[in-house]
Amino acid sequence: MVGYDPGAQSRALSPEEAALAGSVAGMVTRALISPLDVIKIRFQLQIERVSSRRPEGKYWGLWQASRCILAEEGLPAFWKGHVPAQLLSVCFGAVQFASFEFLTELVHNSTPYHSQTAGVHFVCGGLAACTATVTCQPLDTLRTRFAAQGEPKVYHTLRHAVLSMYRSEGTLAFYRGLAPTMIAVFPYAGLQFFFYNVLKNLLWLQPKDPTSRGNLQNLLCGSCAGVISKTITYPFDLFKKRLQVGGFERAREHFGKVRTYQGFCDCVVQIAKEEGPGVLQRSVPKPGQSCCVHGPHFLLV
Repeated sequence: MVGYDPGAQSRALSPEEAALAGSVAGMVTRALISPLDVIKIRFQLQIERVSSRRPEGKYWGLWQASRCILAEEGLPAFWKGHVPAQLLSVCFGAVQFASFEFLTELVHNSTPYHSQTAGVHFVCGGLAACTATVTCQPLDTLRTRFAAQGEPKVYHTLRHAVLSMYRSEGTLAFYRGLAPTMIAVFPYAGLQFFFYNVLKNLLWLQPKDPTSRGNLQNLLCGSCAGVISKTITYPFDLFKKRLQVGGFERAREHFGKVRTYQGFCDCVVQIAKEEGPGVLQRSVPKPGQSCCVHGPHFLLV
């Protein structure tokens, strides 16, 4: 059961156990979806239209992009940025689920609201994700830059990337894209926990054995909740990725057009004017990726 439940037949998870489960879930899912994540980031950063009917840029389809990356950069390219991505997943999963358990228990003990209602899950899930985002944003920026670079590499190791960014761009470079991330992460995570709660209570029966955790149920509900919440809040992920590669333009020049944004609002305006509203849903692999990420998260927690 995700979140504090005073009526549960089995022993509730402590914040420490929730943190461990969230870390393991994040580590496993990150290893599985890394190739899709690399392709998704390449699509998001490409200014030209991603379309197989009227190809304009370097990448114009899922399979074409896969073949292109494999031919030009080799199989390991699909795991570019895997080290910071793994650190991000472990850190984010630990902080998010530990915070969620703590907040739902706090709500139950300090307010008249029941901890297992969908509304409480929405608020606590959003706050937990905000906490995890602020904690882990530097790792997210590093992951994006590693996945975005082609050959020859600008950053060769994680240590090299950290030192290079700090010396050339300063500490704030690690928090590029934080504004759209914070705007999106509260409703995204809130809706994720909200829909998980709703789906689990309405669409599937509870396990007959009260001590059972309902693993298949958790997997299905978590997958559906992830797809719904990601689809609703996806445009902000695009804005975040574009801002995170600011100051990294030299590594992107051979991929096609390059843009420089002065901030979140300028990023939104430029994208809307030059690329149109269709770019806001630029990500072929994302629905399947959401299933792969969020289903196992709720299965293992």
